[in-house]
Amino acid sequence: MTDTTTDTATDSATDSASTRETPHAPTVVFACIRNGGRSVISRVLTEHYAGGRVVALSAGTQPGEHIHPEVADALAKLGLDTSAETPTKLTRETIEASVMAITLGCGEECPYVPGVTYVDWPVADPGGQDEETVRAVIADIDGRVRRLLVELVPDIDLPPSVLA
Repeated sequence: MTDTTTDTATDSATDSASTRETPHAPTVVFACIRNGGRSVISRVLTEHYAGGRVVALSAGTQPGEHIHPEVADALAKLGLDTSAETPTKLTRETIEASVMAITLGCGEECPYVPGVTYVDWPVADPGGQDEETVRAVIADIDGRVRRLLVELVPDIDLPPSVLA
């Protein structure tokens, strides 16, 4: 596959650029501050709906120690498992491996990588919120993720929303 990016300083950057070009499984990174709420919700929903057609990563500019328990509980009630989720530091390499970086409250802190599309989703932070508020944040992100998947993979056959 031809590397069309301008960042070819290392083999890993070239490998990451090649990953970005894979038409069957584009990679998207969701980034927030603590990587304990919004970005986790986005990643888990994307993986659930995409059925392997999109790879979703999540990371934080200042990762916390754990996923917000109220987020894990709300997602579990929807049948979505977060037990393997661990807050991860957002790096330039993570962004380089992606076709798109979705920022959720950390836009100015995210490393800039030429050739990667950046989109900011202004979504409320569910950390420390009551169940109704967390559920509203999940509903907001659910709609955004479903629209994103149709944009990235126009022929995708999305399953019903977990909120239905």
